[in-house]
Amino acid sequence: MNISVIGTGYVGLVSGVCFADLGHKVTCVDKDIQKVMKLRNGEVPIYEPGLQELMVKNAAAGRLSFTHDVPEAVQDAEIIILAVGTPSLPNGEANLQYIEQAAREIALAMNGYKIIMTKSTVPVGTNEHIRSIIASLTELPFDVASVPEFLREGSAISDTFHPDRIVIGTDSETVKEKLTELHSKLANNILITDVRSAEMIKYASNAFLATKISFINEIANICEKVGADVTLVARGMGYDRRIGSAFLSAGIGYGGSCFPKDTDALIQIAGNVEYDFKLLKSVVNVNKDQRFNVIRKLQEALGDLSGKTIAIWGLAFKPNTDDVRYAPAIEIIGELTRLGCTVKAYDPVAMENFRKSGNYENVIWCDAMTSAAADSDALCLLTEWDEFKKADLAYIEKIMNQPVLIDGRNVFTKDKIALTNFHYYSVGRPNINQVSQAIYSDAAV
Repeated sequence: MNISVIGTGYVGLVSGVCFADLGHKVTCVDKDIQKVMKLRNGEVPIYEPGLQELMVKNAAAGRLSFTHDVPEAVQDAEIIILAVGTPSLPNGEANLQYIEQAAREIALAMNGYKIIMTKSTVPVGTNEHIRSIIASLTELPFDVASVPEFLREGSAISDTFHPDRIVIGTDSETVKEKLTELHSKLANNILITDVRSAEMIKYASNAFLATKISFINEIANICEKVGADVTLVARGMGYDRRIGSAFLSAGIGYGGSCFPKDTDALIQIAGNVEYDFKLLKSVVNVNKDQRFNVIRKLQEALGDLSGKTIAIWGLAFKPNTDDVRYAPAIEIIGELTRLGCTVKAYDPVAMENFRKSGNYENVIWCDAMTSAAADSDALCLLTEWDEFKKADLAYIEKIMNQPVLIDGRNVFTKDKIALTNFHYYSVGRPNINQVSQAIYSDAAV
């Protein structure tokens, strides 16, 4: 099939590259000419394992091309994928100006029947709005379908080729057959729904996963007070097939481009129809507060933080991505500098993106995790990169001013910490130093 993808952000670029790898002829469109030139030269603007190699391979095979010419891309395509951004407005609603502009440009360029397949995350009713915009500008036949994406940053290629399900929202038999054929190599679980239900499935899925994260973080906070271990609690819960183990890892809260934006948008969608989504509001509030447990534990360990030097390992919101949108590190570093700390920060991939995300005073940008830890009064691990998991903690302890380690992702095992003199704080697990001392005391008796 001939496919054009409008928008070469995360969803658009990954989708276009993967459809090309399945043998389709794909044209990816972006208004940014410089970005198009870089893509033509094999440069990928995002960090996603395996994406660059797959892009270069399919471009060389003649299945994948890049352009800023919307009319040409539209006219050559049977299926047009809408994958432009829908960032949050100040009130939490999705900003639809880019998708509305894309709809207008598609309408004015059409030269025959087209299927417009929306992969952008949009509020319920948006595809009908897209349909009305296009219909007001052309008399040519077309259909609009909602096919939400469920990609995880860091594993997007695998998620595209091995999805849990494909959701196709359409009221057209022609579209149903065409889009089922398009996705038939990817999944057996293809769910056909009405358009509005497909739109809601995306928001409901992300809201539920965000709820699981905030729930286990609340359980972790209780575990710290009663002396239970949240990792064992989560394991026991996860064996229950009704619950499952995914998204039950306690930590410092979710971030990224999807969960914060989509939870806020769903709260606003509910508010627009006069429904108070109390549960989801609580999920968001829990998530916002969770990251500040890092600050509270630092204060417990060091007292007044003014004048202290704090090392930060990890700036991306999760490993295997350079995405820092809504990353917990943003607010944590902001609060540390407000309290008078000097921050030494390091991330294997996301340094440049993080530096561009705000104005950070009293932050020293380090080129290695050891440089960040050296001469620091405490070390905070905020992103669970493999590099950090493999760190020689005995060496790290020696180069620090004080052996204080805040593990915001429960990366390190009790056995590894027991070999050091770190004052170690994790999330929802008993104080390992105290447990170890108690064990040694009992043994001595």
